[in-house]
Amino acid sequence: MELETIAIHAGNLIAPGGAAIQPITLSTTFQRDAAGAYPSGYMYTRISNPNRVALENVLAMLEKGEDACAFSSGNAAGSAVFQALEPGSHVIAPVDMYHGLRNQLKVVYKGILEVEFVDMSDLEAVKSSIKSNTRLIWIETPSNPLLLISDIEAICNLVKDSDVKVCCDNTFATPVFQNPLQLGADLVMHSTTKYLGGHSDALGGGLITNKKDAFWDKVRAVQEHSGAVISPFDCYLTIRGIKTLPYRMRGHDANAKQLVAFLKSHVEVEDVFYPGFGGMLSFTTKGGEERAKKVANSTQIFIQATSLGGVESLIEHRASIEGPDTKTPRNLLRVSVGLEHVDDLIADLNNALTA
Repeated sequence: MELETIAIHAGNLIAPGGAAIQPITLSTTFQRDAAGAYPSGYMYTRISNPNRVALENVLAMLEKGEDACAFSSGNAAGSAVFQALEPGSHVIAPVDMYHGLRNQLKVVYKGILEVEFVDMSDLEAVKSSIKSNTRLIWIETPSNPLLLISDIEAICNLVKDSDVKVCCDNTFATPVFQNPLQLGADLVMHSTTKYLGGHSDALGGGLITNKKDAFWDKVRAVQEHSGAVISPFDCYLTIRGIKTLPYRMRGHDANAKQLVAFLKSHVEVEDVFYPGFGGMLSFTTKGGEERAKKVANSTQIFIQATSLGGVESLIEHRASIEGPDTKTPRNLLRVSVGLEHVDDLIADLNNALTA
C-alpha cells in the first residue's frame, strides 16, 4: 500500500460488531476464561490494549519497520531507548537537538550513560567520536531548532555490522519526507504529539524498529514494566490525526516554502533556517533578543506557544525555554507553519516585523 492508504487503514482494526471506525477500548482489564487464559489476547492495558495495538501497527507500516511501541510522550519513547542500554554505554547525540531529550540525557542519565554531543552535520566529527564503548548514535534531522541536516545513511555506514544502534528522531520530517529505516537506521523515534497527531490535543510518542532483535526486546520490556504508555483515547486521537498526515504535510510544506521566500527578502530578518522541506523553520531578527521577543508578541494569527505540528501556526522565542546553557541564538524565533491561508500568515509576520 502507498502512504495515503496506510495512513487511513493501517490504524483501523475492525472490532466485533463491524464498526467501520475502531471504537475506544477504555477497559483497563480483560476477562479470563475458565482455564485462566486470555481469549481476547489482552490482559491489562499497561501491557497491551486494542487501540495501542492499532496505533503501533500504523506507526510500523508508515516507517516501513517490523514493529513499533507507543508511549505516553516523545520523551518517554526516547527514554525507553536510553533505559535499554547497559550502564556505562557511550551515547553520541546531536549538539543541536530537542532540549527535552538533551536535558534528559544530561540530568536523568547523568552518571549512568556517557554522553557526548557532536555536530551531526559533520560526518568526520561523528566518526572521530566513536569509541569502544559506543552503543548508540542518536540522530535528529532536521534538528531542533536550527534545522541542521545529518546524512543518515552515511552515519549508519560508520557503524554498520557493529553493536552500535542508530536511532533517528523523525519528528520534524515525518514518514512523508524521509524513512530513516530505509537508510540504515535501527530505530526511529517520533513525538506523535506533533505532526502525526496533528491537532495539538493528544500527547504521545513512538518507537519503530527495523527488526525484532534482543535490543528491541529490552525496549518492549521497558514499555511494559515502566508503564509510560499512551492512553486508549490518545491512541484514538493520534490514529485519527494520522489519517490526514500525507495531505496535511503537503500543505505545511507549501506554506513554509512561501514564508521562507518572504522572510529571506525582509529587511528586518537577519537569517532564515529551513531544510528545504516540511513545515518547520526558524529565523533570526535584526535588533537582538528584545526585538525577537517583540515580534513574537506582535503576531495575531501565529500563536506564541511551545510545541509544533498542529494545523495552527505557532511562533516561539526558543532560547528562553531551553535554559541558561542553550546554544540557540538569542534572536531566533522558531516557527511551526500551520495550514491557514499563506497570504494571511505572510501579512501577520510582516505586521509583526514592522511593528
